[in-house]
Amino acid sequence: MKIFVTRALPEIIKQSLANEGHIVSEWTEKRDLSPAELTDYSLANDALFSIGKNQIDKHFLTACSHLRVIALCSVGYDHVDVDEATKFGIPIGNTPGVLSKATADTAFLLIQNVARKAIYNHKEILRGNWGFFDPMANLGIELHGKTLGIYGLGRIGFELARSCRYAFDMPVIYYNRSHNERAEHELNARRVSFDELLQQSDVLSVHANLSEETEGIFDRHAFSKMKASSIFINTARGAIHNETDLQLALEEGQIWGAGLDVTHPEPMAPGNPLLAMPTVAILPHIGSATIETRMKMMQLTVENILAGLNGQRLPYCVNPKVYGVEH
Repeated sequence: MKIFVTRALPEIIKQSLANEGHIVSEWTEKRDLSPAELTDYSLANDALFSIGKNQIDKHFLTACSHLRVIALCSVGYDHVDVDEATKFGIPIGNTPGVLSKATADTAFLLIQNVARKAIYNHKEILRGNWGFFDPMANLGIELHGKTLGIYGLGRIGFELARSCRYAFDMPVIYYNRSHNERAEHELNARRVSFDELLQQSDVLSVHANLSEETEGIFDRHAFSKMKASSIFINTARGAIHNETDLQLALEEGQIWGAGLDVTHPEPMAPGNPLLAMPTVAILPHIGSATIETRMKMMQLTVENILAGLNGQRLPYCVNPKVYGVEH
């Protein structure tokens, strides 16, 4: 059968598909496919191996309802109309679990970068400003013993909480719909209300899925409840925070700093004022960008593709209703 891939694959991954007798075609241009191009290429194939934020919407699914499987090389699937795919009987696969540590490490990196103004001070070297020593200039803040607050304590949040707990002896509080018993038992984490999370966190890190409930929840109102000395971190989805409100909160001193691996929109404009702020660190969505993690993600995507083409249930399926089951 034929598989269309929206990026060039490592040879070992491509070969694992070819070894099963399938024909693989890749999009190799250094630009995103247009919706029309994605549709046209998918029409000529039996499976879609989707890398990047390709919009899998109702229009696409209606045109490409013949697809036997759509496998996403990502954990998130907010760019997919899952309900519509289910109606057409198309299973959607993703890659859960494999990027938890890498993404948590990125959040951990951002926390330290913001606390010590590391990126800003590096830019000062490039600007030729490493000269006269002023003992009270460009000072950061210490993290030891400060309270870590996590919005959405799942796998990624747990990994971050463990790192902060052991490295900096940071007490952990979190906001979830339900208790995370493992975090409470192993890390002595304490579940709090959303307002308590805002008010008590010295570092507040976002690890929730993007949904109607979470979209824009970190806005001017939320930032106004946070400590003036607090740090806001988001490595989940950019639309969970309101970027204009975040900028105002920083300019007005409602919070001390921010670290972002996700922005809204992406990519961020190079002239965005946040990029020039001393207590802000921004990365270009590199949460899963390690060799080990990306290879694992591609391997899981291959498993989903092969299962779908063989008429088997996807091992990592986001819409199990397509098989007549809930989970």
